[in-house]
Amino acid sequence: MHATDPVVTFLLVLIIGIVAGILFDRLAGPSWLARQFSGSTRGIITSALVGIAGAFVGYHISVLPAFGAGLVTSVVAAAAGAAAVLFAWRMAK
Repeated sequence: MHATDPVVTFLLVLIIGIVAGILFDRLAGPSWLARQFSGSTRGIITSALVGIAGAFVGYHISVLPAFGAGLVTSVVAAAAGAAAVLFAWRMAK
């Protein structure tokens, strides 16, 4: 398998999203407002799923205008997308 193989890219973006979601859940935790209204904390699975969604959004935004679409650019964009979506999700909750 090559590094630009679609299966490898898919798995790499998936792993980036899961790791970002887990790290975000462990480090950031729920916001003060979410704790006041919901009473329960969100689960690690939900954070991982939101991280995956953000990683795929970031990856596809980087590939869309063809910024070079190299593997490193795609990985950085996936991580940035996951961080942005997780941050926005935390602010909205």
